[in-house]
Amino acid sequence: MSTALLLGGGAPTLTLQSGALAALDEKGVEFAAISTAGAGMVIGLLYAAPKGMERQEALRNTVNMGVSDDIYNLFPVNYKVFFKPGQMAELYRSFLQMLPQVPVGTTAAERLFGDWMTLMFNTMSPSDLGPNSLGLCAAAPWIEHVVDFDKLKAFPAEFYINAYNVSDHQMAIFSKDQITPDHFRAALAFPFIYPPYRLNGKYYIEGSAIDTLCFKGLLNYRQRMQVEAVSRSAGGRPRPALTPLKHLVVFDVLSSDRIIREPKTLYEAWIQSIMIPLVEIAKDDIELFDLKYRKSWNVELLRIKFDVPDDHWPYALDWSYSNLKTLYDVGYDAGRKFYDEHKDALAPKADTRRASA
Repeated sequence: MSTALLLGGGAPTLTLQSGALAALDEKGVEFAAISTAGAGMVIGLLYAAPKGMERQEALRNTVNMGVSDDIYNLFPVNYKVFFKPGQMAELYRSFLQMLPQVPVGTTAAERLFGDWMTLMFNTMSPSDLGPNSLGLCAAAPWIEHVVDFDKLKAFPAEFYINAYNVSDHQMAIFSKDQITPDHFRAALAFPFIYPPYRLNGKYYIEGSAIDTLCFKGLLNYRQRMQVEAVSRSAGGRPRPALTPLKHLVVFDVLSSDRIIREPKTLYEAWIQSIMIPLVEIAKDDIELFDLKYRKSWNVELLRIKFDVPDDHWPYALDWSYSNLKTLYDVGYDAGRKFYDEHKDALAPKADTRRASA
């Protein structure tokens, strides 16, 4: 019996998840399966297959997705994550990649300089956005720079992402052997931000818009795989059965109504329009688990809750560097506390033996 990790949607709060996961990784926690949706995909992929760096560094670097506070206070848009769409914009970004790159700053002054340069270059980018566009942004052109998709196939645990197939009106689950940058973009295509993504002749949108925490996706998919394993074995083609799960660890990012607040700007109102439905879907998913899956699947849900300071909630959906860093630290502390509370369920057997020796 083993433990699975569920990483759900909610992009502005993604560093809560990266901080908590970094803390659990430091403690040597391993998972039999990782199931991801929306922004949780980014954290899961950085954990499973970071490109050009170690796992811990990749998780810490998520705070650098935030914009320098001096800029964000005047221009509250994350131009480091969301990019202009169009073929000319793609060519422009390819040209920028050939230029010397501004190193990631370690001080406030260095971050201000680097983010200001990025703002200038991104402002000059061409775009084909127009009245007939189906989404505001390019489909995550940065993902290949931070994730090694070939390395993902060798990840020792199961790994899944979900996406909703608009063409067939059903949820799709992609495993690590299938996942490419195109699968990631199909699974990140949140309506209005990104247009529906075409993959193998079908159109997809972000799975977290339907199944925010991917409970159903993980459990139902594993059930199908178990049935297939039995069927193949009966036909003389042995296939290893999946390890039964005993615990599901959920990073309970979207459980708090404190995320919902009066917006200060039109941009914040737009973020609220995305986050409010996700909050309610996440709550419903957890209630559904308690009513249905806990008993029928014989698994226990372990929820990591985050103690965000009361005075920080008004800024919790900001894309500023200070907010992402604060949330990372809150997540890290929550991860360490969670491990201490659930050590018996989470500690690798080898560590348990050493502790009792």
